[in-house]
Amino acid sequence: MKEKLMRFMQGRYGVDQFGRFLTWASMILLIVSMFFGQIWFLAALLVLIYNYFRMFSKNIAKRYAENQKYLASTARLRQFFSKKKYGLGQRKTHHIYRCPNCRQKIRVPRGRGKIEIRCPKCDARFVKKS
Repeated sequence: MKEKLMRFMQGRYGVDQFGRFLTWASMILLIVSMFFGQIWFLAALLVLIYNYFRMFSKNIAKRYAENQKYLASTARLRQFFSKKKYGLGQRKTHHIYRCPNCRQKIRVPRGRGKIEIRCPKCDARFVKKS
């Protein structure tokens, strides 16, 4: 059975980031439809059908172009959340300060007491508690 599925999917596009987004969007629309009526259910069904159409499509170039367009349009949002995630991961071991002159972010290890920080960009010096 697994071999038959693999042969069927050979040459097909499969799942990408845009496909994952469509899956989550259809799930959210299904939840909304439980509270607000059947028009949302129909929208969820259409999104899910389009998602499966993309997965089973053999026009790989067109599906790849759709995914690239999606990634380009969401790049700033994904970068924002990536930076926030990185900053939250660094909170336990480092402080992140901004230079008062040029606003450059500077990462300093925690637990060193009051230290003088030198900005690598503008060479300004300021004192902060680490």
